[in-house]
Amino acid sequence: MAEKRDYYEVLGVNKDASDAEIKAAYRKLAKKYHPDLHPDDKQAEAAFKEVNEAYEVLSDSTKRSNYDQFGTADPSQGGFGGGYGGAGFGGDGFGFGDIFESFFGGDIFGGGRSRNAPRQGRSLEVDLTITFEEAAFGTKKTITVPREENCPDCKGTGAKDGTAKETCPDCKGSGTVYRVQNTPLGRMQTQSACPKCRGTGTIIKETCPKCAGRGRVRRAARISINVPAGIDNGQKISLRGEGEPGVNGGPAGDLYVRIVVRPHKLFRREGYNVHCDMPIPFAVAALGGEVEVPTLDGKVKYTIPEGTQTGTAFRLRNRGIQVLQGKSRGDMIVHAHIEVPRGLNQQQKDLLRAFEDSLTGKEYKEQKSFIDKIKDLFNN
Repeated sequence: MAEKRDYYEVLGVNKDASDAEIKAAYRKLAKKYHPDLHPDDKQAEAAFKEVNEAYEVLSDSTKRSNYDQFGTADPSQGGFGGGYGGAGFGGDGFGFGDIFESFFGGDIFGGGRSRNAPRQGRSLEVDLTITFEEAAFGTKKTITVPREENCPDCKGTGAKDGTAKETCPDCKGSGTVYRVQNTPLGRMQTQSACPKCRGTGTIIKETCPKCAGRGRVRRAARISINVPAGIDNGQKISLRGEGEPGVNGGPAGDLYVRIVVRPHKLFRREGYNVHCDMPIPFAVAALGGEVEVPTLDGKVKYTIPEGTQTGTAFRLRNRGIQVLQGKSRGDMIVHAHIEVPRGLNQQQKDLLRAFEDSLTGKEYKEQKSFIDKIKDLFNN
């Protein structure tokens, strides 16, 4: 039997998501997978059932508390009589470690499940689009990142300014409530997250009006970032602690900036080398001559040798992209494409025919080689 997915993962929300966030996520997914929109689609039907099952548990405070504590909405279901399933050993409810924890306290396996434990905040990822030149030489950018931040009015407590959280009267601040039930093994004491405070051990009587008791507000943070020279398309820059704030004093998450490099009109990148296809006039290719080659640093003069053919590659050392976190640079590689003139007038055509008539045929080495191959092919 396939293992069920985590309900928070199904709805795409954090484990500290508010009721409103859970409801909004459910509505969006229910509409997406609704059977009326996907007739005879078994996958959509299964996804719709999964979304409804997750919402049924996470929208109910008691079921959600039990789910957070035991991994199931009702740990009393299943008992010990069904082959150690359900809430027995190794099922979806409490297991061997939970029984010892109920009698002796603590977690004998050292894991711990306290909702009050510090937890790192959620990490975020955003895209940053830069030019080809900015990737080559590096740049500084300011990006806007939508994220959850601690409420400035209540400093993240969720309580109205001038008030404070109070100890939960039901669990006396432990975040845990106990119950005794009869089982085939005798009377068994079990524990679960307190439904009144959701296992936090505290309650808020007067909520902060700015954040409605959540302790967080959504803001668009402006963050400066140094893009290093040599970075390539798809690479990521990690900014430690620029994600969302932690829970219960935990560290903030990280921010990952994925670089998107715009294509260039002339250049293309391969590693740290820059390639460029350059048209060469017919006469310059035949006679040789000086041409201006575009590079990342501007135009440079380069002498094309006599008899240059299409596809010939010329390498300009250290004219490429700087090595990431290094000082050396790649090369600029120019690929020659011989351009044959078009739209000749009659005089130009006559001159070109006279030039052609003056040749012996030895000047066309590639053509001669090609003709020889044809002869060999048909003679055989």
